[in-house]
Amino acid sequence: MKERERLRIKELLGGGVAEGSDVSVKGWVRTKRGNKNVAFLAVNDGSIIHNLQIVADVEKLDNELKKITTGSCIAVSGKLVTSSGQGQSVEVHADSIELYGAAPPDSYPLQKKGHTLEFLREIAHLRPRTNTFGAVFRIRHAMAFAIHKYFNDRGFYCLHTPIITGSDAEGAGAMFHVTAFELDRIPRNSDGNVDYTQDFFGRSANLTVSGQLEGELGAMALGKIYTFGPTFRAENSNTPRHLSEFWMIEPEMAFYEISDNMDSAEDFLKYLIRYALENCSSDLEFLTQMYDRELTERLHSVVEKEFVRLTYTEGVKILEQSGQPFEFPVGWGIDLQSEHERYLVEKHFRKPVILTDYPREIKAFYMKQNDDGKTVRAMDVLFPKIGEIIGGSQREDDYVKLKTRMKELSIPEKDMWWYLETRKFGTAPHSGFGLGFERLLLFVTGMTNIRDVIPFPRTPKNAEF
Repeated sequence: MKERERLRIKELLGGGVAEGSDVSVKGWVRTKRGNKNVAFLAVNDGSIIHNLQIVADVEKLDNELKKITTGSCIAVSGKLVTSSGQGQSVEVHADSIELYGAAPPDSYPLQKKGHTLEFLREIAHLRPRTNTFGAVFRIRHAMAFAIHKYFNDRGFYCLHTPIITGSDAEGAGAMFHVTAFELDRIPRNSDGNVDYTQDFFGRSANLTVSGQLEGELGAMALGKIYTFGPTFRAENSNTPRHLSEFWMIEPEMAFYEISDNMDSAEDFLKYLIRYALENCSSDLEFLTQMYDRELTERLHSVVEKEFVRLTYTEGVKILEQSGQPFEFPVGWGIDLQSEHERYLVEKHFRKPVILTDYPREIKAFYMKQNDDGKTVRAMDVLFPKIGEIIGGSQREDDYVKLKTRMKELSIPEKDMWWYLETRKFGTAPHSGFGLGFERLLLFVTGMTNIRDVIPFPRTPKNAEF
């Protein structure tokens, strides 16, 4: 007899399978209850937040049922019928149950409910089996798919930029070094410095902090590109907003001025949030109920409202006149803190804000300088509960200005000659921005710690899984 084709629980609960059908289901047991006559198993296979109820005759399947506990992985064959219980439309009456893998109740960490998020971070290999992380990681997938779809449908080309690089796009210096040296036998030159000419790449190399610079090269040939890849920061930061390894989405567009860049960023964010609302409703409903009662309402609000656009100077003036007792003082020339950004978004305007024209001294070397000599054509998109979610700018396309700015900041021309050359040969106005994928997910899921929106967080002293 041919084995029944396995169906996902999402398909069974979605009404696409006729009641009375013989079905096969495979998944993990969330709960087991019942009496001496009948057992009820709640099974989940990861395809949807909801469980499927399996009803089993104890007398018929007693040997199998005795071995099954919370966390066990099983295969069930049976008939799909209308459920008489509350909370589900259909259930499966089991004809047979096969135990794939047991989960001993005395050692299975998820035997009980109510674990804290802090505890679950310690068992990152198992936490995807919980409702919370199943929901978060399904949304993470949906957002990744939506990002590729958005750019593909608008004529962008995906460019794979290097993870190993010899440049520091941000000028921050907090980078992970890449080397093939044996650390107890590092060659040095006559000055006592590390002799990188003997290393694998023949020079100092690092894990990238951004794909932007290489992305610009692609945009100056292909017109519109985007990168979507891992980036790394070697900052000893343990805040709920920082990771050592995270993912960035960085579009770069030839012939885009700063206003075009803002239009693109706003449209992009609204598209992603709308996609989540339309395609992740069950998971968002769960997260709204369990973690953030205002989550769904906040997502709708961002999609429906136009973003406010104002200059950094105007924003600072609002903050100075607010009368708020900020922890960090406000004044022109400072790098705005999250509390300042969130005040503008949550209290003053009550909608997302795009700040532009920041002081040149607090922004990166590659941003296009304004004629006032004090500001650059930067833009930051500020969101409720998050603060900055996107950072971008029109890029400096003037060779002399870019070279002069690099010299002012002591950025070695020998390491960046290739970047400068794009301003020598067929330069053009161009713009781009960066969206931290995990920051987007914090906003979409309502989670409050960035470690809880990435499957295996990398933070200082933590690379266990």
